[in-house]
Amino acid sequence: MTNLEDPCFTRFSKSIEGYSLPERFTYPFEYTPHPLSMLAATELQKHLETQRQWDHNFGLEQGKEGTVIGKMFGVLVVKNESGELGYLSAFSGKLAGGNHHKGFVPPVFDALTEGSFLNEGMLRLNHMSTVIKELQSEKSKNNQQRINELKTERRDFSVSLQEQLFDAYSFLNQKGQEKSLRAIFKETKHKNPPSGAGDCAAPKLLQYAFQHKLKPLAFAEFWWGLSPKSYFWEHKHFYPACELKCRPILKHMLEGMLVEPKTNGYK
Repeated sequence: MTNLEDPCFTRFSKSIEGYSLPERFTYPFEYTPHPLSMLAATELQKHLETQRQWDHNFGLEQGKEGTVIGKMFGVLVVKNESGELGYLSAFSGKLAGGNHHKGFVPPVFDALTEGSFLNEGMLRLNHMSTVIKELQSEKSKNNQQRINELKTERRDFSVSLQEQLFDAYSFLNQKGQEKSLRAIFKETKHKNPPSGAGDCAAPKLLQYAFQHKLKPLAFAEFWWGLSPKSYFWEHKHFYPACELKCRPILKHMLEGMLVEPKTNGYK
């Protein structure tokens, strides 16, 4: 199903003759999926039902081992430089404990890479926490100054590591303009990015499209599996992109694109 030249570009398995192209890109926060997005989603769902390359407990099989984790998946209908229509697929966060799976776009930044600054930084933080616990367990007044110094060092390093992580996430738009996660959220009232920002399906899909000169035409995302108790997501139902994590990022990524109108305008 995927293009040999581009492992993430998937051609439609059935003829799309007779399907009209969207005049504007999907407004990601309130939409009815375009027929091509529906077709792409249906094909991806069939793949999820039949694939045997990885194992993830979505809660759809009774008695299956492992923690139940439903997942948001996204599809992006695109046109390549040869004029071919196809689609990209993405999952939000991690899938089956990993960031990379055949046929899915990669993360904007891979925090799981062995030897990455994030992994090395977490090891350093864990080491400092271990030393602090050991000093505290000795219950010696002579250790208190060293404990306070280590706590300050750990806090400062944690802040520095988080800022480095925010800067590692950098997003493109169709003009080729790049903006870091930290710069994007500085313009919001929250100032700091929430946890998981940049790992949702929509930013991953658009990032890959812009990096590989694919023209985004339409977008949709759906929930697959059981819903967490704190939400009411239904299996196979379509949902808008999330507000808190995605809106500031997509505002930058969709800049200059013709987007479907919204009653209150795109903000």
